Amino acid sequence: MTVSSRWIDIPANGDSFQGYLALPKAGKGPGVVIIQEIFGVNSHIRAVADQYAADGYVALAPDIFWRIQPRVELGYDGADRDKAMELLGKFDLNLAVADVSAAADALRALPEVTGKVAAVGFCLGGRLAYLSAAKGSFDIAVAYYGGGIHTQLDQADNVKAPIQFHYGELDAHIPADAVDAVKQRFAGKDAQVFTYPGADHGFNCTDRASYNQKAAALAHGRTLTFLGEHS
Repeated sequence: MTVSSRWIDIPANGDSFQGYLALPKAGKGPGVVIIQEIFGVNSHIRAVADQYAADGYVALAPDIFWRIQPRVELGYDGADRDKAMELLGKFDLNLAVADVSAAADALRALPEVTGKVAAVGFCLGGRLAYLSAAKGSFDIAVAYYGGGIHTQLDQADNVKAPIQFHYGELDAHIPADAVDAVKQRFAGKDAQVFTYPGADHGFNCTDRASYNQKAAALAHGRTLTFLGEHS
């Protein structure tokens, strides 16, 4: 991949936090905010941002744990997972929605961004993509295995942007009835809901034992098609 990257400051109500910015070879393009899991803007999330930059997007991965522990980077097992759960216990979802919206505003303000701004979030980030879309922060939103979305479907009518959902069939964190609730609530809207047979939670992450190459490739292709169709 021929991309360039750097960390940038994101203004936030008189304060600021950081985000990892990846630029495409062309140096400009539509924007996408990559929203992290509970493990920080780690090597995987940076790789995802680089991947979207290679696809021609200006990608920004904001550090949504900055209020608790800035620039934390964690793995997926053992003590790192315990630390991630500890951070999640201190996490303020409403403040995070505001921070994600601030990241969208910062991305739109960059001269490199020449088109619409989308959100693509994973796990906790998937839920934040949905809630931020409900606030009108994005032109397009994509949520990968976003836990808890089915408990906040009262926000669905506020989602005016096209939205896409990806779920693993084997995901014990998001059972089939939760996915069905999302499908039913978004029926008739500009929305797509996909479930991947044999895939578990975190299927897109190459650093997880649950990584599923087939599901990840199919979901990424569907995401790019969705973003392209609505740009």
